[in-house]
Amino acid sequence: MTIAEKRKIGVKLEYILKYPNLEVKHSFNDYMLTRLSQNVVTRHKIQRNLYDALLKSDIEKMKDIFHSFFASIPHDWYRKNNIADYEGYYASIFYSYFASLGLDVTPEDTTDHGKIDMTLKFEEIIYIFEFKVTELVKDKNSALQQIKAKKYYEKYSDSKVTYMIGIEFSKEEKNITAYEWEKL
Repeated sequence: MTIAEKRKIGVKLEYILKYPNLEVKHSFNDYMLTRLSQNVVTRHKIQRNLYDALLKSDIEKMKDIFHSFFASIPHDWYRKNNIADYEGYYASIFYSYFASLGLDVTPEDTTDHGKIDMTLKFEEIIYIFEFKVTELVKDKNSALQQIKAKKYYEKYSDSKVTYMIGIEFSKEEKNITAYEWEKL
């Protein structure tokens, strides 16, 4: 990491870090995935299958890939912490896989109606992702309904193909429990 900004707050120093280049960003995400999967061969297989699914716009295959990956995370990793309670935990795994492939991924993609959890630009296709932890949802709207209600797709209305993908997780099951998508 490289220091992008240094700021003094009273007697303390605060550092804002950034990736110095795409290679470091790619390597960091590869490292994180290796730590999560604990198996380089498995990580490479998942990356290859994920890339192939994107090439074919096979949205259901992406679901299967991620569902299998979350199922492979050891139960012990959830003990004595509440990481499964956070939408960001699940989203960061999606982000890490896409970023490790060197793809154009934008987390917290700002629009005039809010923030898209994650946008993936792949060739001429836009994938809009919204993530939710079902036990924490107050309004009971699905993740896909939120994309539609907030019109997140309008930012990319000039794209040839856009997929809206709503993914919901359960902190109890620690995996995908709902996966809806539509093509525009």
